Parts: sequence; C-alpha cells; structure tokens
Amino acid sequence: MKEETIQQVETDVCDWAYLKRLPPMLEGFSYRRDMHVEEDIYALFSYENDTMHRAASAYYHEETKEYKLSVQIGLTNFCRIEFIAPNIAAFEKRLDEHLRKLLVELITFDPKTISSIVCKKKIMEWEYGKSLPTELEGFELFVAPEKPLKITNGSYIILDYSDFSIASNFVIYYNIFRDEFFGEGRVHGIPEINYLFDSHDLAGLATKLEHHLAARLQDIRQKATE
Repeated sequence: MKEETIQQVETDVCDWAYLKRLPPMLEGFSYRRDMHVEEDIYALFSYENDTMHRAASAYYHEETKEYKLSVQIGLTNFCRIEFIAPNIAAFEKRLDEHLRKLLVELITFDPKTISSIVCKKKIMEWEYGKSLPTELEGFELFVAPEKPLKITNGSYIILDYSDFSIASNFVIYYNIFRDEFFGEGRVHGIPEINYLFDSHDLAGLATKLEHHLAARLQDIRQKATE
C-alpha cells in the first residue's frame, strides 16, 4: 500500500468517534481493533465469533479507493456490497444501519432469506443431504444442505466439509443463474477447482458425491499435510 494511502486512512480514522463507541461484545461477537496494512488493504476492526468460525471485518481497499466490510464464514471470505462506501462518513452510516443485523444473520438461519429458485430446487429437503455424516475423513460437516449459505454472484454454499486445523475444506456450490452445482477445494486456504462434481440436478450430484467425496477429502488432506 502506498504511503500516501496509509496517511489518508490514518487521518480519516484518527479522530473517528465511531470506533470509540463500538462495544467489546456485539450479538455474540468479540471486538478486535486491527489498524494494520495487509497488502492493498488497511484493516480497521473486526467482530469475531471463534466458536462458530465467523467474523466481520472493516477495511479500506486501496485498489477501489473504498471502505468495505468482508464476512468470514468458515474458510469462505467475501465482501458485503451494502457496506461499500466512498468515504468514512458514508461508511459509518452503513455500519450503523447494517452491522448489528449482519452479525445476527451470521449466527442464525432464516429460510425466508433463501431464494425461491433454491427452494424450488428442493435442496433443503434433499434426502441424500440429510444422510451426510457429520464427520468424514477428519473433516467436519460445517454447512449442510438443510441450511444453505448465500454468498455472492448468485451462489449458495450447500455443502462444506472443513478441517480448520489445516485451513482446508471441500465445498459444493449451487449457482441460481447457471442452475448448476459445482465443487471447490481449499488447501491451506488456497482454492483448487475440480470439475468432477459439476451437476445440474441433485440426483446427479448425489451419485458423484457417493462415488468421489471421500476420495476428494483424502486428496485434500494429503496435500495439506505434505
């Protein structure tokens, strides 16, 4: 990050009264003051729930010259567009309007927020999904099809087997625009795309998971522990 950008952000937040009134605990999340540079972002503060592997982090993004807030759910991280702001005043307004609600959303599941397209796909009622083990090859079932997780660009995580001790997982997504299921692994947080699980219906996906899921998890663990 350029020195002039660092100076600009530090000037913005030096007397930012909003930071001083943030509570140490909010909706089950613990406050953490960051104030450091990570590549092209200046991290400001975070609210974390380590038990549930969830966090929300405020930062300045040099590339777009905007203040933003990212969400971490397990090993998945993405930006929430409703928080994007061109300046600190606008960012504070968005935080006041949405932060508390977001934190509640991160630790609860409301089926009313799920797209009608996902509902019509019968993902939450999927019998095979209900039969998935809570632990497989040392990975825990972090997200189950009964409670799909909305992320970005029309995608939902419908399945996530994670081992947080090695920062590795395997995820099945459903994209409402492409009407397609697809898989992605992470090894030490680095994505690995695999087309083996691409499917257009739950029956086809079930067959592929039955034949290949355990082996895929074994492969991810082997790469993560080499």
